[in-house]
Amino acid sequence: MSNMFSFLMKDKIIAPAGFNRWRVPPASIAIHMCIGSVYAWSIFNPALIKELGVVSSSADDWTLSSVIWIFSVAIVFLGLAAAIAGKWLEDVGPRCVGVTAACLWGGGFIVGGLGIMTHQLWMIYLGYGVLGGCGLGLGYVSPVSTLIRWFPDRRGMATGMAIMGFGGGAMIGAPLKRFLLEHYAKAPEYLGVEGAVSLITEGGRRFAEVAGEKVEVVVASASEAAKLAIPGDPGVYIVGTGNTGAAGAFFTLGAVYFIVMMIAAFQYRVPAKDWKPEGYTPPSKDESATKMKTLNNVHINQAIKTPQFYQLWIVLCFNVSAGIGVIGVAKTMMSEIFGSAPAGSEMATMVTAGFAGSYVLMISVFNMCGRFIWASLSDYIGRKNTYHCFFVIGTLLYLSIPFAANAVSVDPKIMYLIMFYAATMIIFTMYGGGFATIPAYLADMFGTMHVGGIHGRLLTAWSAAGVIGPLAIAQLRQLSVNNALDALKVKIDPTLFLEKFGAPIEKIDELVKAKTVTISKLMEIAPLGTVDPTPSLYNTTMYAMAFLLVIAFFSNLLIKPVNKKHFVENTHPGFIDK
Repeated sequence: MSNMFSFLMKDKIIAPAGFNRWRVPPASIAIHMCIGSVYAWSIFNPALIKELGVVSSSADDWTLSSVIWIFSVAIVFLGLAAAIAGKWLEDVGPRCVGVTAACLWGGGFIVGGLGIMTHQLWMIYLGYGVLGGCGLGLGYVSPVSTLIRWFPDRRGMATGMAIMGFGGGAMIGAPLKRFLLEHYAKAPEYLGVEGAVSLITEGGRRFAEVAGEKVEVVVASASEAAKLAIPGDPGVYIVGTGNTGAAGAFFTLGAVYFIVMMIAAFQYRVPAKDWKPEGYTPPSKDESATKMKTLNNVHINQAIKTPQFYQLWIVLCFNVSAGIGVIGVAKTMMSEIFGSAPAGSEMATMVTAGFAGSYVLMISVFNMCGRFIWASLSDYIGRKNTYHCFFVIGTLLYLSIPFAANAVSVDPKIMYLIMFYAATMIIFTMYGGGFATIPAYLADMFGTMHVGGIHGRLLTAWSAAGVIGPLAIAQLRQLSVNNALDALKVKIDPTLFLEKFGAPIEKIDELVKAKTVTISKLMEIAPLGTVDPTPSLYNTTMYAMAFLLVIAFFSNLLIKPVNKKHFVENTHPGFIDK
């Protein structure tokens, strides 16, 4: 079996003399563009939470808090796979790892699509989360150490190129996913306007009689009906008669990503031993000390025994946590903060489903640009100073978002949308820049000998962040939702409540659980002048994210060069010769 796949191994892909090193970055970028579409996961959220109701969530539809964890599981397994594959990469080379990544990432989409088709949430977790997550981790680490070796003269730029595609994956993935969702979508059967259809409320669910049979229905508002792939009329729709297009999108993406990643993986080459770019001179001892760039190497097993490894782990984990939770709900967050403006207002006209989707696209653009710009800048100002910029500026920007959200809930001016947009885009340049700069930071700290494996182990910080970020945003948002519902309940006229929902206000908890009652539907019968709490649902989350960046700042501040006792010549005598 090993002989069968020997053409994938490291010793078979050594570049010949005269090989142009600039042929490697495009393959790296292509693979990262494919796996980087994970950043556009939020495009699927609205579809998955309405898979049965389509136009509005039905009682048996999955909740937002249940589907955003799919993204988290994928990120967790990304870190775990990267930690394991880092050392494997050093042994077998990037081509073998890239091919394996293609099989797992493409196959994960196929399994996830089957889960959507059969309405089995665990299959989406298994496919996209576990299998796809492992594909993410393998695809992520496959080019990093390779490009650092090809570009020793520009480590920051090299890692920026390697990881730039990951940040830009959603730039292509977001519009592609929207197109596929719309292409495969089918509107559910329409019964008529709400007042013209006799409705019954049982156990918090809404039912109507069709041809003598009781069928479950959802009642869609004008804004919900307008968000259909083909905009429909507000009113009553039969549950289970439509299709959001999510399953078809998953199957198509799985096939496309597999093909592209396989082609790219076969373009990988590794430099010959002791190869150096023409005209390159390694930094002097004095320059190395000034810029905190070691001239020595640290063995992979020794690196995890240094305080620098764990300081960098905290730096990466908290920087990622602050951004990843927002990325997972980006489309939903934009719609909730700015999409609840009064109908007919300039804000309501601008913040449509398409605008929210384009917001995800722009996150990808700035994420990608930040990876290259900040990583390249770090070659000149140093890695440590680069991260100081991330944490100081990022803290201030996260604190500005609640101000914009509170202001827009009272006075929906476009100015607050611009403020929010600009703040989050700058945040995401630094989020991406943090990923792109960390491999170069590791090479500076531990040398290039095992940088791929050390980077893989450090990516367990990404796994932790994949839990911390979404958990924080899901829990804090739900707490805000519960508080908002409680505040609105006391303002609502019980008679109006009974008339709209077909049940007394005392049963509001049951109706909320069945998704019959939401904040937006309560606002339809709230007294005039009631401030919509929806734009402020993420305020507490933003304060929490700012706090994480403060902790990361102090961790970065305390980083010093690795003690010479950890150098490979002192810990593993004879290892270099061997």
